[in-house]
Amino acid sequence: MKRVLTAAALIPPVVYVVLFAPYQAVFPVVAAVALLCYYEYAAIANKMQPGSAGPLGYAAGVLALAWPGDVWLALTVLALIAMALAMRSADLAQALPRASFALLGVVYVFGCWRCALEVRAAGGHWLMFALLVNWTGDAGAYYVGRALGRHKLAPRVSPKKTWEGSAGSVAAALLLGAPYLYWFAPGTPALHAAALTAAANAAGQIGDLAESAIKRGAGVKDSGTLLPGHGGLLDRVDSTLFALPVVLAYLRSGLHP
Repeated sequence: MKRVLTAAALIPPVVYVVLFAPYQAVFPVVAAVALLCYYEYAAIANKMQPGSAGPLGYAAGVLALAWPGDVWLALTVLALIAMALAMRSADLAQALPRASFALLGVVYVFGCWRCALEVRAAGGHWLMFALLVNWTGDAGAYYVGRALGRHKLAPRVSPKKTWEGSAGSVAAALLLGAPYLYWFAPGTPALHAAALTAAANAAGQIGDLAESAIKRGAGVKDSGTLLPGHGGLLDRVDSTLFALPVVLAYLRSGLHP
């Protein structure tokens, strides 16, 4: 019940920001969400590599979101700064791992949310599509997995996930995501809509497993307790983070009419 109530409370404001709010309002919301996600990532990372994700990560992340030009230049500079600061470590054997954890968190969290801003710039329905693909996919995986799940998908990482649930996730996403894109992104060929939906959903499932692997390595069950019934914010958006670059790649590929 907590899971349903939390989702019901979150969906209306998310839909408003994604579809109707001006960009000036979208950026601070995305920045706030990204900072909260990085906070949860930092807590996990610091369990595995103490001192690896500190204040520099937050500042670097906001810079990556707000950087007006090619964000990869900013990330390259940040990587060099992280390596330089890591030299302060009392144990130099930990210098590179600490720098790597910090930079990975910035790219993983803020880099993906930067993709969200770029996708939103192409139109609110594109960003809503990226969210819907994973919302419906998560629901499909949960219910199909519970009813039909027999074959484990990645037992070492997430014992409850099954291949049947994974197939249900793709099917559910295709039932809603592909028609949504076809109708609300004029000019999108039906085949493109279906292929992009399947690709974004597959990326999202990998993102879910990737976050599960990180948590399992750190010995934690959830990334946080912010969302009752869901765990942390990062637990809720782990699929979306991996799907966003896929949608942006399509938009930039020149395949879309």
